[in-house]
Amino acid sequence: MQPTHRSNRILQPARPWFIYFSLVAALVLTYIPTGRLPAVPEWVALVLVFWCIREPGRIGMMSGFVFGLLVDIGQGAAMGQHALAYVILAFMANGLSRRVLWFGSLQQAAHVLPMLLVAQAVMVLVRLAAGAEFPGWTYFLSSLSAAVMWGPLSFLLMLPQYQPVERDDNRPI
Repeated sequence: MQPTHRSNRILQPARPWFIYFSLVAALVLTYIPTGRLPAVPEWVALVLVFWCIREPGRIGMMSGFVFGLLVDIGQGAAMGQHALAYVILAFMANGLSRRVLWFGSLQQAAHVLPMLLVAQAVMVLVRLAAGAEFPGWTYFLSSLSAAVMWGPLSFLLMLPQYQPVERDDNRPI
């Protein structure tokens, strides 16, 4: 029995302007002051992982570095803290992109969660090396909430790539 949840629509390539627009939108969401809410996902990290997995030829470690520096500047963090974490995150996501795409949304989220946790651990280590205090274990809840957001975010970011369903009897495919 064939699964009925698969779409017959063909994916178009992602447009570069849409990729960077979504990263800038994630950057704007990151700049929103949320205080000390522990479970707010790191939007830039999540969108960066998505595009590193979907478009590894276009988005990679350089994008992670640039957007990491922009997050550092916007949040007043130690310069390079997010940049280092996002470069490592992009490296892991690019390396696992072919594997992750074989799975469904839930299994993809299970692959993304450890990557996000490693990125957050790098940020904590940089903070501790700079003399800051340990932020507490609730700091890592943002990775869990980002993994929960993986499915809806994937659906939202994939919408512009779907070709419209139109029937053409003269087309062989």
